[in-house]
Amino acid sequence: MDGGGLSIALLGPLEVRLDGTPVLLTTSRLRALLAVLAVFAGDAVTVERLALALWGEELPANARRSVQTYVTRLRRAIGRAAIRTTPDGYVLDVDPGRVDVLRFRALVAEAGRARGTAEERELVEEARRLWRGQPFEGIDSDWLRATVSPSLQELHLSTVERRVDLGLAEGRHGELVAELLGLAAGHPLRESLWGRLLVVLKASGRQAEALTLYERLRRRLADELGTDPSAELRHIHACLLRPGPRSDVAVFTGVVEPCAGGCLISGKVEGEGEGKGEGEGEGERRFLAFVWSSV
Repeated sequence: MDGGGLSIALLGPLEVRLDGTPVLLTTSRLRALLAVLAVFAGDAVTVERLALALWGEELPANARRSVQTYVTRLRRAIGRAAIRTTPDGYVLDVDPGRVDVLRFRALVAEAGRARGTAEERELVEEARRLWRGQPFEGIDSDWLRATVSPSLQELHLSTVERRVDLGLAEGRHGELVAELLGLAAGHPLRESLWGRLLVVLKASGRQAEALTLYERLRRRLADELGTDPSAELRHIHACLLRPGPRSDVAVFTGVVEPCAGGCLISGKVEGEGEGKGEGEGEGERRFLAFVWSSV
């Protein structure tokens, strides 16, 4: 690769650095051009695709010449060697690890391969830290928003949900509430996200709030989509309706996973044996159970 010290951050406001020095791209089309090349770094991007990303359907009279002009200007900003010409387009030669979009995708894939290990949580956390806002902030390109951003957003939310599952399994439900409330507000119809929010709220002793939010979601689904909550959400709702434990008895923190005909529950019971000692592991009991249910 010839990109040298070039680094590009697209998961939030655009940030470009060359050997540690910020690079200011003064026009919207220069920013869009770099973003498209960066998303496909190492692969050739055709002139036609670049023109569509820069101008949409209102292409200039000579789109190829116009793209060439912007590529020349971008080379002046980030170094001529960083952009290589191919027979039908251009390639951005940069280390994929220095483009946050590509780094994020690689970390998520690696976490998937490490699923169930201690390494998985570290990889998921590193991937999460790359997000600084919405993808491609400050970049005016309908093509990027329509074709690249949705898959990135979906991968991000799936990663957040996996992080929540890991946190629940470790009993860290309290620290997840604020993040999930914000995400659920931004994705009011994503049932998988809302389901985790309800579980976290119940585990945090906020059962009444969870019931209120479920009812709000049920009405929204009916009004906007004409559907009922999923079977998984209805099952969580049934669990919320059951009397919660008194504050002086054990509280379950863990993960509930639907299985054929029932659900698999794993986690720990906290609060048992309190005051009986200060040794490690006292005051909790870990367990794994399979519960048959018709809910």
